[in-house]
Amino acid sequence: MRRRRLLVTVFAALIGLPLVLWLSLPLAIRSLGGAWDGVPGSFATEGSPEAQGLVAAALNGLDLQRYTDYHVHALGLGAGGSGCFVNEEKLSWRHPWGHLQFEIYRSAAGIDELATADEDYVDRLLELVRAAGLGAGTHQLLAFDKHYLADGQVDLGHTEFYVPNDYVLDLTARYPDVFAPTASVHPYRADALDELDRLAARGVRWIKWLPSAMGIDPAAERCDAFYERMAAHDMVLLTHGGEEQAVDAAELQRLGNPLLLRRALDSGLRVVVAHCASLGTNVDLDDPAAGRVASFDLFLRLMDDPRYEGRVFGEISAVTQVNRMDVLARLLEREDLHERLVHGSDYPLPAVNAVIWTSALAREGFLDEAERDALNEVYDANPLLFDLVVKRTLRHPQTRARFAASVFTANPLLE
Repeated sequence: MRRRRLLVTVFAALIGLPLVLWLSLPLAIRSLGGAWDGVPGSFATEGSPEAQGLVAAALNGLDLQRYTDYHVHALGLGAGGSGCFVNEEKLSWRHPWGHLQFEIYRSAAGIDELATADEDYVDRLLELVRAAGLGAGTHQLLAFDKHYLADGQVDLGHTEFYVPNDYVLDLTARYPDVFAPTASVHPYRADALDELDRLAARGVRWIKWLPSAMGIDPAAERCDAFYERMAAHDMVLLTHGGEEQAVDAAELQRLGNPLLLRRALDSGLRVVVAHCASLGTNVDLDDPAAGRVASFDLFLRLMDDPRYEGRVFGEISAVTQVNRMDVLARLLEREDLHERLVHGSDYPLPAVNAVIWTSALAREGFLDEAERDALNEVYDANPLLFDLVVKRTLRHPQTRARFAASVFTANPLLE
């Protein structure tokens, strides 16, 4: 009898534990992703005096007519004929890690129904922008091209997600008070130069790359004609620098080496390095024997090179996240570079709760505890507004230096 009871207990545990884990999964995903309960539009009337005061202080001194967020993702699954898609491996629990990432981003973006995901994503983003009072500024909405092989053939298997240029152009035409277009064109495409011409005729001046995810070598000779055509159209290249963790880049992480961007800079292009290459290491191409060097240090080498003054810029999205904040003090103290730093949110990443640790910022002396409490309240109401307010509030632990107000408005050197 005891043996039978033991067997029943073991069997129940084997069945029950997975069931408990499955039932608790939505709560776990929410705690990692969209762990906010507030209604963005209610913050102006229901926010505490402390939180509202912190927001007012952050916006004070900013020309909100020229406020610019240079890094806002458009995303979708193709609902409504948008043409967007996500790699099918992200959509099934047969690929647990990839699907978990998808569910976390879905939670952060406030998408409840996959059938209306594209529309819901835009509606949530518009709600956040308008509730924050930032609609008078510009949010550069990013397209995202597919992964291409060296022979110019598309590689859908390694395409993490895709956002067509025409979808971004449509959204910016529908909401010109909020969005401006940043297109994405892979230089290996057979029609790459024609696509640049088409986009230029539509008024597009910004091109987005994520080399490690797209399979682009920025130092390849084959990019020269692409760079020349971009320069002829007075376009700006916004490109990821350093290691990429938000999407799977695997063995192509080396393509995020900031020093590979010298070819584009030498062609006369203006290049904005997303995240200031604040994550990971890369080979020092100037001294390979030195081994791997922090990507951020290689980025600073470009910024400090007099040949590239006025042509290379840093974009500060994600630098306050827990996995990148070790570069924060150095960015704050380099006030000589602030005129070439620009603001980006990398939305929806500011709504991914797993990487937003105000406790770490307070512990390292960038915030005090009262500011941390108020910021947490702002985050709960509006993660996009939080991203701006935290960057405007924090200061260097020793020197008390802050990011210059000019970082958060349209940079005249990029216009």
